[in-house]
Amino acid sequence: MADWNAAQYLKFADERTRPAADLLARVPLESPARVIDLGCGPGNSTALLCARFPRAAVTGLDSSPDMLATARERLPAVRFVEADLAGFTPAEPPDLLFANAVLQWLPDHAGLLARLARMLAPGGCLAVQMPDNLEEPSHRLMRRIAGEAPFAERLAQAAAARTRLGSFRDYDAWLSAAGCTVDLWRTTYVHPLAGHRGIVEWVRGTGLRPFLDPLDPADQAAFLARYEAALAEAYPPQADGRVLLPFPRLFLVARRR
Repeated sequence: MADWNAAQYLKFADERTRPAADLLARVPLESPARVIDLGCGPGNSTALLCARFPRAAVTGLDSSPDMLATARERLPAVRFVEADLAGFTPAEPPDLLFANAVLQWLPDHAGLLARLARMLAPGGCLAVQMPDNLEEPSHRLMRRIAGEAPFAERLAQAAAARTRLGSFRDYDAWLSAAGCTVDLWRTTYVHPLAGHRGIVEWVRGTGLRPFLDPLDPADQAAFLARYEAALAEAYPPQADGRVLLPFPRLFLVARRR
């Protein structure tokens, strides 16, 4: 995919930061020495980590130059590293690996979560939040339109960019086998947005990227017009014109024994 767009992502900065804050609130660590923000994006989650653990050595890691440029401007005293999470190995065992809305882009969660858990220092935590919305209308409609003419051939692989999440039982089993105790929960946030275009703008910064990147500008516009029309049928507006977007997310905090 093309590089991420930090400005597009931050159009909904408060809404995107809230799950990170909720995840961090359940991390049972008092004074970790080494903290790594995996998939740190524009630094909104990194700022939370720095505020919670002011004495920790906090590192932000991301594969997007645009996201990292924004994060470095926001937090100039923090170390940020451009790297692919799929092959990342820390120099020293971290006390906290924090992964807010990133692991859904990586495959093989059974192997991935076990690998991350085994990187931790004894007593360390892996804290993860992932969108669990592939069966929401917002995402089912992306896939439906991608299968229609004239998009089908170019977008045949778009849906595969996101990994389908496992069940609570799956994540508990994988992380327990890796030597962790596991805290799991699922929350549905409800975001009031300014009409159906608001939903388009929200997902354009994340879930729509694999569907738009392969298209030229004219076909992108055609796809978005068809998508917005489909959203209008799936999400009835409130009396004042706002549209409510339910957004389920899966959370886990695994602590290494």
